[in-house]
Amino acid sequence: MSQEEEPEHDQIAKHMEPKRDRLSEWFVPQFGPLKFRIAVGLLFLPYTGMVLSYTTIGSMLSPVIYWDRVIAILAIYFFSLGIAAHALDAIGGASEVKPWGTHFTQKALWAIAAIALTFSYSIGIYYIVSAAPWLFIIALLEGFFLFAYNLEWFSGRFHTDFWFAFSWGVLPVAAGYILQTNAITMHACIIAGAMGLISLVEINASRPYKALKKSGELPSHQDRYEMILKSVSFSVMLIAIGMILWRLTSPILPFN
Repeated sequence: MSQEEEPEHDQIAKHMEPKRDRLSEWFVPQFGPLKFRIAVGLLFLPYTGMVLSYTTIGSMLSPVIYWDRVIAILAIYFFSLGIAAHALDAIGGASEVKPWGTHFTQKALWAIAAIALTFSYSIGIYYIVSAAPWLFIIALLEGFFLFAYNLEWFSGRFHTDFWFAFSWGVLPVAAGYILQTNAITMHACIIAGAMGLISLVEINASRPYKALKKSGELPSHQDRYEMILKSVSFSVMLIAIGMILWRLTSPILPFN
């Protein structure tokens, strides 16, 4: 029997155990070819959706909305976080178990990350030069955490819950607001801090959830953590959608 004719369950068994666990995740489609399912799972779409929602929330706080910049910041973070960061996460640190097994080679993952970052920073540089020079600071910080967190540089010093919440919760809100205004304000900082705390809830539920799922123990506890993750991710996305509708239908007017 050729590799192409090999049953899918046999293909799965040939790879590392973590990948088998990941294929049963609630955000991984249960249909289609194996490589397609892993590729979709690799994007961690609910959590990517949270970060994109953070950028939208930051954008909607601006007194005046430039909708091309809303689309731009969504594209920037989709390429950098949704694709590049998760490709680097699949590579992981030297001692880390690879979350999706070895179906994608390290060479392929590095290529995916490089292409995605090229798109992301090309868009970012255009807007830094043309509209929002202060976005340069966010670009530097996010670029650093992209590698330091996912590849566990500096002995994993930045691979912590705090830095996760800061880099994928606080900074995206700030990025959305800065791209609109080329400034930062107290109210934007407060909302950014709130979204950082929500990210802290997400990562603190995600870690025990993954550990329980890998061990196969306490299914009821797995379900509880899964419900927390679903509730947190979808609530953030609904907040972003609600803010978009609010700004489309009720533009902010200056106080008399």
